[in-house]
Amino acid sequence: MSKVAVIGAGITGITTAFQLHQRGFDVTVIDRQRYAAMETSFANGGQLSASNAEVWTSWGTVLKGLKWMMKSDAPLLVNPKPSWHKISWMAEFLGNIPNYRKHTVQTAAMAIAARRVHKDMAEMAGVDFDFSPEGILHFYETEKDLKAAARVTELYREAGLERRALTPEEITEIEPTLAGHYTGGYFTESDATGDIHKYTVGLANWLERQGVRFEYGAVVDAMRETERGIEIDAGDQTHRAEAVVVSAGIGSRDLARQLGDRVNIYPVKGYSITVMLRDAKSQKAAPEVSLLDDKAKIVTSRLGPDRFRVAGTAEFNGDNRDIRADRVKPLIAWVEQHFPDVSTEEVVPWAGLRPMMPSMMPRVGQGRSERVFYNTGHGHLGWTLSAATAEMVAADVARTRRPSSSVRLGGAQFA
Repeated sequence: MSKVAVIGAGITGITTAFQLHQRGFDVTVIDRQRYAAMETSFANGGQLSASNAEVWTSWGTVLKGLKWMMKSDAPLLVNPKPSWHKISWMAEFLGNIPNYRKHTVQTAAMAIAARRVHKDMAEMAGVDFDFSPEGILHFYETEKDLKAAARVTELYREAGLERRALTPEEITEIEPTLAGHYTGGYFTESDATGDIHKYTVGLANWLERQGVRFEYGAVVDAMRETERGIEIDAGDQTHRAEAVVVSAGIGSRDLARQLGDRVNIYPVKGYSITVMLRDAKSQKAAPEVSLLDDKAKIVTSRLGPDRFRVAGTAEFNGDNRDIRADRVKPLIAWVEQHFPDVSTEEVVPWAGLRPMMPSMMPRVGQGRSERVFYNTGHGHLGWTLSAATAEMVAADVARTRRPSSSVRLGGAQFA
């Protein structure tokens, strides 16, 4: 049986391990945390959102970033302190602006493909993760923003995603708790939400019962290729595998360097708050439909009856996990403005580092060596894309490494 090591027990690592296991590989997952999904997969916005697949590589994003640079509460914040990593990443980001249209269409298509795989895995593992198929509602205050959304909608349609234009009255009909006046919006009925932490942990627990090994609390200090395979020094152990898949979030860059590959991931911090809906009034006043405020760059998800997740902002500040009050405050203020009857007395803040490639496209597939593979760099769409990219990288591994058996998943035969 071919032994494959997966580095990382976040959403991309666990979905990769699942797909490899389903193809008959002997899988070991290695993660520095004591449990699965304890970093960027802990408390994201909760959206499985093909309708948020527009990449950021546009001059509009650049101009907004420059305008917001000195505002601590801005949706996009860039620490002006220079570093070679940041400069090289920004240069490559600018170089990818001509690919904006192509990459947006490709990302939306991947997000659509991921839906089936996510559904198959959740059903097979019997995971309860507060799934809600209520769709995602985008709303806009100005005619200018609404016209920009119409242009993006055409790109989504090219990828196969349909979303419906809404009048202000239809916005109120779909989500009557939303306060404010809006020019219009778009509704994607096929999008969904859920708790990424519950989903990832549920898959990991099921995989462990199926025989997948997990090495938690094991920091990967070094990796090297030998004639017989890949050696991985993690803590006081050396693990040996015939192949490795790197899904280590922002740590993937350094691990790739050890293996002779360049994976130029930069950490982009995102914040979320979980509003605890302790009273009946707040539960009634919180939205059931998932929302996306394009102007504020804020997304929401209703996680069961008593939790309301609100997430947003992008902060280019290196490997910094500090939860800053001035970045959390705008999220709370947004809730109080748009849902005034929701109590914000009990709010749990969180921050995570999104592993983002300058192209805004994940790094998926084989590296320089036929024993080394990557499934990382998904940026703000880690959960949305992970099932599709896990299937892609597992198929790549299967083409070069022979598993012990073949199994079926979702009606397809893999060998």
